[in-house]
Amino acid sequence: MFESRNTDQVRTANAGVQGSKPASRDFFTSDLSTKEFASIQDAGFEPLGLVVGTSIYHIGFQRPKFTQSQELETLTQAMYHARDLAMSRLEAEASALGADGVVGINLTIGMQQWGENLAEFLAVGTAVKSNGGSFLTPSGRPFTSDLSGQDLWVLIKTGYRPMAFVMGNCVYHVGYQGVKAAFSQIGQNVELPMFTQALYSARELAVSRMRSEGMDSGANGIVGVTVTQSCQAWDNHIIEFFAVGTSVAKMGERTAASPTQVLPLIDFPRY
Repeated sequence: MFESRNTDQVRTANAGVQGSKPASRDFFTSDLSTKEFASIQDAGFEPLGLVVGTSIYHIGFQRPKFTQSQELETLTQAMYHARDLAMSRLEAEASALGADGVVGINLTIGMQQWGENLAEFLAVGTAVKSNGGSFLTPSGRPFTSDLSGQDLWVLIKTGYRPMAFVMGNCVYHVGYQGVKAAFSQIGQNVELPMFTQALYSARELAVSRMRSEGMDSGANGIVGVTVTQSCQAWDNHIIEFFAVGTSVAKMGERTAASPTQVLPLIDFPRY
């Protein structure tokens, strides 16, 4: 349903706009916390710089049938494409820095006041370089991940590596009930099967598309999956379900140390 990301084309366009150039290894910027910074270093990576991708996109409208629950494919495609553009530009900046990957990616949507249904899709993360061999994906692109620095450390130590920040979405219209059905439920505790099935179907579509991206990346699985829902600026019966996670692949044997119990030192008062 969705086209794959063309990072090479975006890299060329983005370099002209951003003026990206390799950063000095002696200085970096990042959105890492101090704990994350320490964790990625212990995992064998060094931060190179903060990387950003953005797309300002006009979201159109697709008129649904009032009483029918259905996916609004035009809106689904628009929301995915805008996010895909932002992610591709983030990957292009990481490649320009010579990075092996990007960690801690945060992908957000901000509605703008410049025009109706105008939104900015923004992807931000920290480009990193491996100190011990290449971590580029089989396609020669940097890996992308929304894992924190601590989660990356655990992943590496357990013998897995991040592959790609994968996503799937579905914009769905939840049909309105008829007047007769609404009145028949007044004052009763009763499930609404039409609504239940609509929300279940929409979530399943989003998750299945994320799963397909993960399989296409050559991964063994996906970790850290989250599924969110939002109405954006649409009718309150039009909902987008958005599923994201990090696809991972096995690369070696587990090397993580066994957990040890740590007791804090207590400074007892002197009398």
